[in-house]
Amino acid sequence: MFEKVNSKVVKVDVGMAGGVVARSGAMLYYSGDVSFAPHQIPGAQGMGGGGLMGMAGRMMAGEHERTMLAQGNGQVHYGFAGLEVHVVQMQPGASLRVEASRLLANTAGLQSSIVSVASSGGGGGGGLMGALRGAASGALTGQGMFTTQLSGHGAAVLLAHGGFLELQVGGPNPIVVDPQAFVAAYGNVQTELKTALSWRDAVGRGSGEAMQLHCVGQGVVYVQASEEKL
Repeated sequence: MFEKVNSKVVKVDVGMAGGVVARSGAMLYYSGDVSFAPHQIPGAQGMGGGGLMGMAGRMMAGEHERTMLAQGNGQVHYGFAGLEVHVVQMQPGASLRVEASRLLANTAGLQSSIVSVASSGGGGGGGLMGALRGAASGALTGQGMFTTQLSGHGAAVLLAHGGFLELQVGGPNPIVVDPQAFVAAYGNVQTELKTALSWRDAVGRGSGEAMQLHCVGQGVVYVQASEEKL
């Protein structure tokens, strides 16, 4: 499917991949008979209108990158802003939760949805109200309120500043990550935002260290070698 050309560019045979969804502006060049069309934001249907549902829909759309669907027969090269890339081969039963800004592309056959950071485990609970309660944590850490979740058979390409660290999750102790450095979690990994300092200290510092992302379960957490936002 996706093949790394170097540390910052991947190529893919669109026909063999069954179509590719990539963030707008990521296509570098292609050869063959390939067409591109805007791609619907996954999970955003029916979220318009007023009230809490409309609010959640607008926040969801604001944190989701515009995407394009490539179809046909040919080879496309993708990269974005000179950032490092990493290919994740999806296995049955595993899921990939990745910040929208840190997802370069994925094969179109993957099932995709948008979930709230609060529904990834513990903390504020799931559903719409859980998502809204997660707003304060998202504002403090710089992490978005919504995360893209992918599952099924296929592959995805991640983006990062300064390269990737792959942290194995398992055992009795959680892996604790700075939320601003978090890229993605793969496998059966649950994440929970926890306060590392008092509320007064957290507000005063305005730093990601005020919050910690605890990761438990079985799988891999991808961390970038930087706290810079994408």
